[in-house]
Amino acid sequence: MLNLRGVDLNLLPVFEAVYEERSLSRAATRLAMTQPAVSHAMTRLRGVFEDALFIRQSRGMAPTAVADVIYAGLRDALASVRDAVTEARGFDAKTSRRSFFVAIPHPLGPLMAVRLRQRLAATAPNVKVEFSTRSRPIELERGLQDGRFDAAVDWLSPQGEQWREEDAFDDGLVAMARRGHPMIAQRALPKLLAAAEFVSLRRRGQGEFAMPALAEWRRMKMRIVLEVSEFVEILLVASQSDLAGPVPFSMERMAREMFGLRPLNPIPRTPAIPIRVVWHRRRDADPAHAFLRGHLRASARAAATGPAAV
Repeated sequence: MLNLRGVDLNLLPVFEAVYEERSLSRAATRLAMTQPAVSHAMTRLRGVFEDALFIRQSRGMAPTAVADVIYAGLRDALASVRDAVTEARGFDAKTSRRSFFVAIPHPLGPLMAVRLRQRLAATAPNVKVEFSTRSRPIELERGLQDGRFDAAVDWLSPQGEQWREEDAFDDGLVAMARRGHPMIAQRALPKLLAAAEFVSLRRRGQGEFAMPALAEWRRMKMRIVLEVSEFVEILLVASQSDLAGPVPFSMERMAREMFGLRPLNPIPRTPAIPIRVVWHRRRDADPAHAFLRGHLRASARAAATGPAAV
């Protein structure tokens, strides 16, 4: 295995320039070096890689198979280093090529992702964001800790001094059933709970219902006959059966317009549940991350309060 401690890393941009220019003189001009200096650097690189690297031809220089392999791995690495140095000097949204990975376990996660992509297309066209919209990514906290996730949007915040969070919007739960359900006109809570059957959300993880609003919902002793994994499944089941179910405030308009559901008014809405953007504190001083967080909060609010359909 090649020991990088014995390699002058300043030689690698020289190799890159010679490979792309196919000429020592053009590479020298590009690097603002003399041609003898480029030639000397190439001699040292041939010794490091134990290969000719380039073969002189009538028109320029042709890379060897070893040079092709080196360039394939080196190109992206050097680009990443240049991007990192550029970001360290200052963040410019219009030119930045930063990449982020965001977890959005909230049920409107896919819509939040769409809204964020729309915002970034106009303000930071080269910034890339990948998303996980699973209900609860396994080891979300560890992913934020080790940098696999740059931020998360959810109503379950990690606990500890290493985390930072900002509110995006307030959510909550309302009981809903299909239009025409016999319980829609019911006004007495005890009678409704005695007669109605419910579909509910399966617990995503340890302690999910520890927050007061969700714990209160579970304490009403509803007859839960079916548990599902996603809120969208609750909308589907409630629209096609006599089962009622909990719906987030942020999805109530969608539930009405797209699934024909109506609230069961005797069942009180839960208190507000804050939906938060969460990140590790080591990201605090990163201006690119602050830019992402601002647009993520705005995108979350837009998905929660905007039209039901995209």
